[in-house]
Order: sequence, then structure tokens, then C-alpha cells
Amino acid sequence: MVCEKLQKKITFDQYRRVNIFYQQAIMRSKVKSSVSLGALVKYITSYKNHDAFLAPCLPSNPWETDHDAYWTLNMRRVEVPTKMRVERWSFSLFELLTDLRGRDDFKIFLKKEFSGENLAFWEAAEELKWGTASSMSAKAETIFKTFLAPGAPRWINIDGRTMGLTVKGLEHPHRYVLEAAQTHVFMLMKKDTFFRYLKSPTYKETQKKALNPEAHNFSSAQLEENARNRSAGIHPIILWQQEEEEKAKAAAAAAPVDVKAVMSKIDRKK
Repeated sequence: MVCEKLQKKITFDQYRRVNIFYQQAIMRSKVKSSVSLGALVKYITSYKNHDAFLAPCLPSNPWETDHDAYWTLNMRRVEVPTKMRVERWSFSLFELLTDLRGRDDFKIFLKKEFSGENLAFWEAAEELKWGTASSMSAKAETIFKTFLAPGAPRWINIDGRTMGLTVKGLEHPHRYVLEAAQTHVFMLMKKDTFFRYLKSPTYKETQKKALNPEAHNFSSAQLEENARNRSAGIHPIILWQQEEEEKAKAAAAAAPVDVKAVMSKIDRKK
């Protein structure tokens, strides 16, 4: 008798779950296959010349020729980028912000428009997300005072609901506490600022100056010479450390000088 009741209960529970699943499936929005295929074709068309498996690297593939010109031309913050790199920035805001050189160019445009607070907040949220756990509370407090507090110097304009959830979450900060606000700001930049940047003189000037390297045509003897002269490249972590040091020096140079502190140091040395 108990087993029969238990069996009926399990059967009814399973039926209820299946019923909920089908109700959710019916309510789920559908996308036509033609629309999906169109999006896929558009993606492939955009990226085919940027895929090393489908198109050659310019000026040459360093793994095949042992020549480091490709790495040099595509360093993270190179002064003059290549045309392929600048073209990739136009694919999406994600591509632009992922490339540090492209992000620097975007900052120049935003500075001219006096609207750099959204990108500054997005970067601060990224630092909080990927930073150390020990610095999380201090960073969260700085972000609140800079971007979210009433009368903040770089206050960002987000909807009240997102602002409320974010401010409440900052009472107990964690890595993803700014996720909703960061997504909101990203969408604002994606729908408006990004397209204005692509039409701006800043982007067009970068396009005009961008390099278009000619393909290398090494002979067999030259390839052997390249292999003999091969040198170990700089490790990405060392490059990152060098960039962080340069950023710290630039920030220190831009900060206001405390004359009293400097004079007191001089007096102590005497």
C-alpha cells in the first residue's frame, strides 16, 4: 500500500515537471533558421580574413618563418596599428574594448566628447572582477564614491532599479557585484557611443594612418637563416608588467604635487 502511494506520488511529480518544461518551451522565443543562418554567414564573412587558418598572416606567420615582424606590429599598445587590426575594431564594441590599443583610441574620442565616465566605470568593474581578493573592498568603495554616490565626480546615468541593486550589493562586495551596472553601461555604449566613434574623425584618422604590411617572400636559405637567428621573445607577463609600470608612472606624473610633502623630504635629507 505504501509502495503504491509512493509510486503514484513520484509519477505525479514527474508529470508536473514535464508539464512545466513544455509550458516554458512554448513560451520561449523562437528564431527562424533563415535568420540564424544569415547571422552565421555575416559572422564568417566578417572574420574570414582575420582567421589565421583561412587567411595568411601579414607580413608572415612567425611560426613558419621564424620572423617576429608580426608580433612587433601587433603589440598590445603599439603606436601605429595595422589596417586589419583597425578593421576588426569596427566589428563590435567587444572587439574594440578587448584590444587595448583600440580602447585607447576610443578613450581619445570620448575625451573629445566629454563623455568618458561610462568607459571608466566599465574598466573599474573589470579591475574589480579580475583583481585580487584583498583589494576588493577598497576598490568597491572607490568605485562607489567615484561613479555611484550622489554628487559623485564621474556619476554614471543608469536606471533606478539597477542603481539600487548595485548600491545594495556594494555593502558586501564580491567580484561580480557590478555585473548588472556594467552590462547596462556596456549596452549604452554599444547602442550609441560606439557607432558615433566609427563615424568620427578619430577613427577615420587612425584608419588612414594604419599600416598595411607587405607579405614576406623568404627563400629557403633565408628561412634557414631566420631559424638560426631565432631569439626567445618577451613573455606576455613581462610585457604586462612593463605596461603596468608605465601606467603607474603616467598616473604619478598626472597627480597633483604635494609641495609640503616634497619640502619635508628635502629637509629630512639635509
